Amino acid sequence: MLNFEFYNPARIVFGRGAEEKTGELAKRLGTKALLHYGGGSVKATGVYDKVVRSLEKAGVPFVELSGVKPNPRLSLVHQGIKLCRDEGVDFVLAVGGGSVIDSAKAIAAGVPYDGDVWDFYLDEEKGPFTALPIGVVLTIPAAGSESSTGSVITNETGWLKRAMNKEVLIPKFAVMNPEFTFTLPPYQTACGASDILAHMFERYFTQVEHTDLTDRLLEAAMKTLLIYAPIVMENPTDYDARAEVMWTGTIAHNNLLNTGRIGDWASHNLEHELSGIYDIAHGAGLSIVFPAWMRHCHKAKPARFVQLAMRVFDVDLAMEDDEKIIEEMIRRLETWYKRLGLPVRMSDAGIAGDRIGEMAKKLFIGQPEQGNFMRLTEEDALQIYKLAL
Repeated sequence: MLNFEFYNPARIVFGRGAEEKTGELAKRLGTKALLHYGGGSVKATGVYDKVVRSLEKAGVPFVELSGVKPNPRLSLVHQGIKLCRDEGVDFVLAVGGGSVIDSAKAIAAGVPYDGDVWDFYLDEEKGPFTALPIGVVLTIPAAGSESSTGSVITNETGWLKRAMNKEVLIPKFAVMNPEFTFTLPPYQTACGASDILAHMFERYFTQVEHTDLTDRLLEAAMKTLLIYAPIVMENPTDYDARAEVMWTGTIAHNNLLNTGRIGDWASHNLEHELSGIYDIAHGAGLSIVFPAWMRHCHKAKPARFVQLAMRVFDVDLAMEDDEKIIEEMIRRLETWYKRLGLPVRMSDAGIAGDRIGEMAKKLFIGQPEQGNFMRLTEEDALQIYKLAL
């Protein structure tokens, strides 16, 4: 186990009626909010009205910026930064899922910065070192952005999708009512579950030894998701199942499960190229990329895959050899993705794969090292994309 520091100041307010505390929590962050959200769903479901009532009851003034899309765009971030500066906004309240929160984080980082916030996505040495405080009302369990250090944004110029990670981006609070997820479309629920599982895979695949506690925490969280995601697909209003998925999504990405280890993270970056070019949902891209990454990279440390197969996917270790055990685990993973209605090949998503060479090259722009479990070359990336066709 490696030396580590763990810090996460996000206050989690979880359960039925949690949104009623939004105004009280927001009032602690500043004097005027940017209320940031996506399209019409937060209004159609009544979430918007509940949040606004809570803000008004607490006497919190706000301005609004809607229009966040999946794979959130830098152009809207630039609009938000200008709006905050013009209106004297001193904190940001994100109402939505990971895309909205990531966009809010980018705005919060950009307001006090003299340059272009995109600088932070290309060079982590530039920051951000300060940002407006951020609050969250979560409507989609998936990205874990409600208590993470990360933000992912797509720059329409060149369609580059990049991440920044800094502690100043951790939200000050996250309001989480599982009832808000009852009306999610099935595909969005499935993509969210895929994203949550991917966050745990990225951490699980490590070359660091003697990480048994975090291994077992990860395994328990993975098994929880594997059990409950299909349940919410079949019964969307099962509160207890929704709560299990929602809380797993937060735990998967709040960095507790990073402690003492170094994860891989190449699969996320491989997927960013896929969704950056084809605009596929992030979770759907991950269900395509991860099985291919596993098939290409498992030989870097087969024992870790065998452990996962045994402890999480219940593969019988009496099978003849490690290769068969690992392939059976990947087959079971693909079956789970398919049960949720997700693609496991580019062809399943209607993607021809004619630009995989371009994706393999773009993967290394501004991020020359890819992967920790197995360090990837451009040729490795190309082979993984070919396996994903």
